[in-house]
Amino acid sequence: MHRIATVVRLNRTTLQLDDSAYARLERYLEESASLLEGDPDPEEIIADLEQAVAEQCTRRLPSNQSVVTLAELEPALEEIGSVQLPGNGSASSSQWQASSPSPRRPAESRALQQISQGAVISGVCLGLAEHFRLDATLVRVAFVLLLIFTSGALIPVYLALMVLMPYAPLDPDGAPVRWLPAKCRAAMEFLRAKLGVDRPRKIAA
Repeated sequence: MHRIATVVRLNRTTLQLDDSAYARLERYLEESASLLEGDPDPEEIIADLEQAVAEQCTRRLPSNQSVVTLAELEPALEEIGSVQLPGNGSASSSQWQASSPSPRRPAESRALQQISQGAVISGVCLGLAEHFRLDATLVRVAFVLLLIFTSGALIPVYLALMVLMPYAPLDPDGAPVRWLPAKCRAAMEFLRAKLGVDRPRKIAA
């Protein structure tokens, strides 16, 4: 018998990691926690750090793969960076930031945007989860349940959000956009351009 993956919960997101990725992530979080000794609110900083790791790994995970490996984790940790200590030698939660913050979606500005990378249909649920700091799986499950209980009445709402919500810029180091989200993005950006909402942008399918 051989263990293939370890299931971990990072803030509000559940991921499967292989043994090497789990060991690397555990070491990274332990090092970050040690830097936060004496901070008045280290739990909040670690929670934000875990959420950033989960988001970066999810974006990098290929569509045909469910287990995070070092190939996805290492570039995610490199982009997030490490806890930076202020000049007084202590890390304050109000001053903490990654050494290499994500250029695509900074934590301070959680704009309401569709996120194509990691999306199943168009990225509405993923964008709502990111904006409201929720687990994307929970948002998707809630949407499906509401869709069933309302006998499909939620479909026009989803379509309206597809048109109204802009798309987050694509991360060049992230996972490729799946076929359906790519088609939805191209169609919605074309429609938004026709409506004068924004300009069309080319994406990598």
